[in-house]
Amino acid sequence: MKKADEDEFRAFVISRLDRLRRTAFLLCRDWHTADDLVSITLTRLYRNWSKAAAATNIDAYVRAMLANVYLDESRRPWRRETAIDVVPSVDVYEHVPGVVHRTELVDLLSSLPRRQRAVVVLRFYCDLSVADVADLMGVSEGTVKSQSARGLEILRAALAEERS
Repeated sequence: MKKADEDEFRAFVISRLDRLRRTAFLLCRDWHTADDLVSITLTRLYRNWSKAAAATNIDAYVRAMLANVYLDESRRPWRRETAIDVVPSVDVYEHVPGVVHRTELVDLLSSLPRRQRAVVVLRFYCDLSVADVADLMGVSEGTVKSQSARGLEILRAALAEERS
């Protein structure tokens, strides 16, 4: 890689790293795994930087890479292990009624199937259009719409059940 390309890559990573980590966390629900996903994604991005830099929307290109890495990595046997003795985070909205707490939202997201979770996160957290999510995941727009609707229905039902 040329020095100019390396500098461009470095600037891109610095400006997008936090957002990529948060997106990865919403997909996998674990900060350590999220860091692994981002690391794998950025390694692949580095190898394909000339192709990525030529893309019309590099952010969409990288989000697609991240979603694919998440789906690939979640199939690996060692990813089936679960962590124990997790220290709960302090919630500043603990006593505010009607507010969905971050930990609740993350727990609710984990109840969705992997692909449905990917659609919901990309559609509503990353604020992508139906067409963008369909292109990114390689599915039809109808599939994105139905998976979004079903995912939201499951989340709403789970939240209502949890609060009753």
